[in-house]
Amino acid sequence: MARKYSRKASADVKRAMKKRKAGTLRSGRSKKKVTSRKQAIAIGLSEARAKGKKVPKKAAKKRKTSKKRKSAKKR
Repeated sequence: MARKYSRKASADVKRAMKKRKAGTLRSGRSKKKVTSRKQAIAIGLSEARAKGKKVPKKAAKKRKTSKKRKSAKKR
């Protein structure tokens, strides 16, 4: 079976994790310090995607219906 992620993409994630551990990894526009492991991985993967490396697409967000709408439709 073929790899889902390329080795270069894994290297980008590894670099992001090391930066997080050193306390120098910053997030998006706000430039807040990243402390979450999951967020560090997400940053590494998004950078790999931007560089055009082999990384699967982001999972589609699931849509939630509000309770108010459901009760309004029943009437």
